[in-house]
Amino acid sequence: MSKQTGKQRVVVGLSGGVDSAVSAYLLKQQGYEVIGIFMKNWEDDDDSEYCSSNIDFVDAASVADVIGIEIEHVNFAAEYKDRVFSEFVREYQAGRTPNPDILCNAEIKFKAFLDHAMRLGAEKIATGHYARVRLNEASGKHELLKGLDPSKDQSYFLHRLNQAQLSKTLFPVGELHKTEVRRIAEEIGLPNAKKKDSTGICFIGERPFREFLNRYIQKEPGPIKDGTPAPGDKAYGRVIGNHVGLSFYTLGQRQGLGIGGIKAKGAQKGGGEHAPWFVARKDMEKNTLWVVQGHEHPWLLSHRLHAQDASWVAGEPPAPGAMAAKTRYRQADAACTIGNIEGNAFSLQFPQAQWAVTPGQSAVLYDNDVCLGGGVIDDAQP
Repeated sequence: MSKQTGKQRVVVGLSGGVDSAVSAYLLKQQGYEVIGIFMKNWEDDDDSEYCSSNIDFVDAASVADVIGIEIEHVNFAAEYKDRVFSEFVREYQAGRTPNPDILCNAEIKFKAFLDHAMRLGAEKIATGHYARVRLNEASGKHELLKGLDPSKDQSYFLHRLNQAQLSKTLFPVGELHKTEVRRIAEEIGLPNAKKKDSTGICFIGERPFREFLNRYIQKEPGPIKDGTPAPGDKAYGRVIGNHVGLSFYTLGQRQGLGIGGIKAKGAQKGGGEHAPWFVARKDMEKNTLWVVQGHEHPWLLSHRLHAQDASWVAGEPPAPGAMAAKTRYRQADAACTIGNIEGNAFSLQFPQAQWAVTPGQSAVLYDNDVCLGGGVIDDAQP
């Protein structure tokens, strides 16, 4: 690809969605030479009703046509299976609940894709994520900031990005609200202006999750036990159902337990038979799923957590002290204190108990709008 004279080349990941489409348009307006890349990351069941990559590519190509840029179709399925999906399956088999989108960003979108873009002579890459990058003049470091639209901010998913990756990255819609992005798309006649936002994990699509996991993880049914009464109470630990395999459940899960009508024996007034059941513990050794009744049951609340496999945006951990954290996406920042930073592990303490802190999910740290990095939760305590 020969470069247009005097223009900086930016390669944009065009997903077929409206955010990346508007990102490409804005960059072209700003005077960059823009090239679109459509990433194909999954091909195991490409012809199924749930995998929309063919439709997405048609949408991405239509967008490129309207904006007037080149588009290339690149297959990263082998890298994805090796670096993201195999880890996803390993984590589920171990009883944890991983977040593959975080790994996909670190390993595919900002590694394999970034490398490919550099081979095309790009100065920068861009995606449609709602986040921002800022160079801190005092430290000389690039900072990852929340997107300005609080309801769409995606910095949580990007917390594993490092200095080298951020220095090459643009997030054109990070300064905008979603409503504004839709307005621009309609104004310039983009064919996907009203396209619904994609949900769920790219390789699962909209299909039932358990049905998908079934193909890769062996089912090992076992008992569901009631942890609602206090230990020592006769009703504590009674078997109230059967699970299909611990890998198929996550802490805090309320739907799909198959025990809706059962009352917790010894439940206090107000707990009643209609109080919902939640997954509270998974005993992998005894293949037992523990459930409790009531959203505020002590087993669902944690003041402390331990995380490992830490990744820090600045290349080093923050100084111990007060900050804020999210233990899952779409959660409000919770005040916390970080301490015991040892190697790539750290612990967090929360003055206010956090609900259903889940091993395998990420604890992501913030200093106001600045995302500092985070790690994978491996344990939570009361």
